[in-house]
Amino acid sequence: MAVLEIKQENFKTDVLDSEKPVLLDFWATWCPPCRMQSPIVDKIAAERSDIVVGKVNTDDQPELSEMFEVENIPTLVIIKNGKPTARLVGLHSKEQILAEM
Repeated sequence: MAVLEIKQENFKTDVLDSEKPVLLDFWATWCPPCRMQSPIVDKIAAERSDIVVGKVNTDDQPELSEMFEVENIPTLVIIKNGKPTARLVGLHSKEQILAEM
């Protein structure tokens, strides 16, 4: 499944209303750990059709970053039934991320 670019416009439909668990990756282009996390998140999206994977550029979407109280990046937020259930801050392995799903 492709990684979705999450913005204010599609947040409700693609994240809150999703019937599948959602993995949100909060990142920025200037963040080296984010660039290391990105291929791991992309791999999860490619391998797992039972999970919606979205990326939120914190520079472009400050409202979403504020909503989730993102202070450090990368931050991964797992959402199930429209509610955050887990948060991972910093660089994490695929295994660590999937263990939280």
